[in-house]
Order: sequence, then C-alpha cells, then structure tokens
Amino acid sequence: MQEYPKSKLNRVKRGQNRANYNVAQINAILDAGFIGFVSYVYEGNAISLPMAYGRKEDKIYLHSSQANRMLLSLIEAGEMSMTVMHLDALVLARSGLHHSVNYRSATLFGTVKVLENDKEKEEALACFMDHMIPERWNEIRPMHQHELDRTLVIEMTIKTASAKIRDVGVNDEPEDESLPIWAGLVPLKQVVLPPISDEKLKKDIQVPNHVIEYYNMHK
Repeated sequence: MQEYPKSKLNRVKRGQNRANYNVAQINAILDAGFIGFVSYVYEGNAISLPMAYGRKEDKIYLHSSQANRMLLSLIEAGEMSMTVMHLDALVLARSGLHHSVNYRSATLFGTVKVLENDKEKEEALACFMDHMIPERWNEIRPMHQHELDRTLVIEMTIKTASAKIRDVGVNDEPEDESLPIWAGLVPLKQVVLPPISDEKLKKDIQVPNHVIEYYNMHK
C-alpha cells in the first residue's frame, strides 16, 4: 500500500482520524472529480479559483490562454497546491455544534512546468478531455495549430498529498441521544441527466456511444 510521506506541508492536524495518505485512494478522489480549487498569489494577493483538470499517474494538467494570470503566477512560483472535494451527505445532529457533512477531499502539493512541445501539449489536452468524459478526444476534430499555439498548458507533478474523509453518522453527546429530535443523514450525489443535442446539429447525427455510456454510468 503506497502512501505519500507525511511532512509539515501535507500532514493533517485537525481531525487526524480522518486523514488518509494512500496514493490509490487519493487518486480515486481525483478521478471522481473534474474541478479542483487552485491557490496562487498574484501581486501579493492570495487567490483561489476553480479549474478543470486532467490526471495521468502523478501528473495534473491545467490549461488556459497564454495570458492567464493564474497559470503565469504558478509558472513563476514553480510550485502549486490544488484541492478537490466531494460532498456526500449532510449530517443533521440533535445539537447545532454537532451538525457536519460527510465528504472526501484531497489536497495536492507539487512542482509546475510548462509544456512547450506540441506533442506533449496535445497528449495533456487529450488527458484533460478524457478525464471530462472518456473517449471524447477521439471523437472531436483535431486541434488547429493556431489553437494549440494560443493555449498555455502546465503540468503539475504531485510530490505529496493528503486526504480527509468523513463517512460516518451522527456524533451527538450521549445525554442528547434520548431527546425527541430527529437526527440522521441526508445523502447527496451528483447525477447526470439525459444528453441534450445541440440545436444546430444535422438531423442524422445521433448521440455517440461514449456519451450514452457516460450517462448510463452516472444517471
């Protein structure tokens, strides 16, 4: 069972019983999502923004325009951190202070480099696209050179990471458990609704199999 080494950077201090450093479980959290919150500093200001990402092994890929200030700031810093979180349930207790949520979160720390080579950029963008929906890259038209030239792609190598997971029920005070107040879980999940074809499609173009398969897996 491979784990990320614990250090001052990634060690979970609050709620250590929920900490997880297992590489496979952290990857599972990343693969179940598509949006990560990326932190950076711009002109002395701390900023956190949601970004779509792709993952392959220990690499995270982000892309935007060549003038994107977040990516340029990350390149200048040479390192970055990103957090991905899934909300799984509301935990409704008998007292206000014991209300909580069930969740899975992973925080990554790593180094950053720019992908300059066209082949590397295309492979990274294919990873990004197929992280969004598998097999999509092979179904779309090839990128034009001018599109590739205008796109800034960065690669984060994950050096260390940690996860926090809460997947238990209500944790009330023992003296409150007999109170006539409802307590329990309200499970939450993200679902996929039926695909909606673009109104400009030709009438003979059907929803492709990879989209139907994605819908069937997540509806």
